[in-house]
Amino acid sequence: MSNEKNYSPINGYLMILAVLLLLVGGVALLRIYLGIFLIVLGILFLAGFVLVNPNSSRVLLLFGKYVGTIKKNGFFWVNPFFSKRKISLRASNFDSERLKVNDKLGNPVMISTILVWRVTNTYKAAFEVDDYQNFVRVQTDAAVRKLASMYPYDNFADEGLDEDITLRSSVNEVSEALETEVQERLAMAGIEVLEARIGYLAYAQEIANAMLKRQQATAIVAARHKIVEGAVSMVEMALAELSKKELVTLDEERKAAMVSNLMVVLCSDKDASPIVNAGTLNH
Repeated sequence: MSNEKNYSPINGYLMILAVLLLLVGGVALLRIYLGIFLIVLGILFLAGFVLVNPNSSRVLLLFGKYVGTIKKNGFFWVNPFFSKRKISLRASNFDSERLKVNDKLGNPVMISTILVWRVTNTYKAAFEVDDYQNFVRVQTDAAVRKLASMYPYDNFADEGLDEDITLRSSVNEVSEALETEVQERLAMAGIEVLEARIGYLAYAQEIANAMLKRQQATAIVAARHKIVEGAVSMVEMALAELSKKELVTLDEERKAAMVSNLMVVLCSDKDASPIVNAGTLNH
């Protein structure tokens, strides 16, 4: 059996009155054996009272046999021979430690996850696993390790990657994949995953500097590529406007010189220093 059963306990306030009557009656009849029996019975009944707070539960066992679970909040009384285990139904946060794992390319990365979970099946949480809280921690770490090996940290053009999903840029997709993976692992413990996302992500210390330089170089190359594209467009526009308005007639050699000068000015990473030609175009 792996199904949870709801147990309906007796109102605790009514049983308080019953216990008081037993104790008072026992004291009144103390001189005979019936009085002693009533006092012992009243003391025994005191062990049956149980308080259930909101979003909490009590799993009941009778000599090792599962009886049911109390999920209603309030003050109740149950069989005093029941053993009662408290299991919280509240949402819990779990912030894992930073783990060193390898991404899809084999690069070592440091990664941690933030998990929001709660117990939905108290029977599974109590009896299907040894310690459900430790089970959450271990299985979450295992899911993070598997997830990191499925995706690269980032895309790099020199490696020929064309990955749609990466650990660094695809936050929503990675979080959905992580949540699905963790939920599959925790289902056997009766636990529902409310949210799972990457809390920390970085290259491991031994390659962090090298990868930072690589990222910077990639960014610089991409920026220069955009600058060259823009410069070519501006040169084409300049030549077209000069030809259209017939401001000056340029042969192929002068066009080449003009293009060279404009490309140097537009693509240079430093401010150009103009030289004023006071002679003719040929000098």
